[in-house]
Amino acid sequence: MTEHATPTWTAAELTRFATADDFRVSPFYSDGHTYGTPTWIWSVVVDGQLVIRAWNGLASRWHRSAVQQGAGRILLAGKNYNVTFAPLEDTAVNQQVDAAYRQKYGDSSYLTGMLQAGPRASTLRVSPRS
Repeated sequence: MTEHATPTWTAAELTRFATADDFRVSPFYSDGHTYGTPTWIWSVVVDGQLVIRAWNGLASRWHRSAVQQGAGRILLAGKNYNVTFAPLEDTAVNQQVDAAYRQKYGDSSYLTGMLQAGPRASTLRVSPRS
């Protein structure tokens, strides 16, 4: 049996993603085929990973769908991508995510909210889906 490598973002994609501010997340609905309504959220790149959080934490509707379905689509840097979602529970990486949010969104009045326990608990890694 041949093992398949997990798809990863290219260095060029990660560079574009690090500065892009047009992230729209559309997890699948419960049917596993229909994309949800695109929701505009913040994204950052940390340690070669594309990472997102939900403003309303674990109670966020899009977040619940992303976790339950594990896949969907995003729009980022002007392009649609089929993706998977996975919880990011590593405390050290979550601290790096906080720092990345501060750097990218430091001028926003919403920044403090995104660094609170609720949004931090909803941190997801977004990976390309093959």
